Amino acid sequence: MSLRLKLMYRAATIYWRVFKPMTLGVKTLLIRDGKVLLVKHSYQDGWFLPGGGVKRRETLETAVRRECREEVGAKLGKLTLFGNYSTINEFKNDHVVVMIATEFDYKGPNDREIIEAKLFELTNLPDDTSPGTRNRVEEYLSQDQSPFIGNW
Repeated sequence: MSLRLKLMYRAATIYWRVFKPMTLGVKTLLIRDGKVLLVKHSYQDGWFLPGGGVKRRETLETAVRRECREEVGAKLGKLTLFGNYSTINEFKNDHVVVMIATEFDYKGPNDREIIEAKLFELTNLPDDTSPGTRNRVEEYLSQDQSPFIGNW
């Protein structure tokens, strides 16, 4: 993992502890043929859904498409709202909107932040998949059609 990015992530957690900001982020369930695309960050252990922060004056859809393009070189088709989640971990009030894309093309990691991207069977995720990612996949498999609202 990149030492520089790890240190930047540590600095961010200190900032969050002091200022307790409210943040808005997006994640995407990129699902095709019974598989989900997960990413591994250079600054954090484990597998995650692609995504990141929403920038000022950016719509949720624009943020989802930008993050997927930046992280894995993905071009997305139609997006569907999956859910809206909140967490107060890491000393911030974090809100995450999750979308689903079943029509997409991707080239693989596209920047220094992502060191690996890989499709995994929905029913056989890696052991080091983040709890939030694992929970979203389980919710997806439950086939409940309404958007989810809850804790990350």
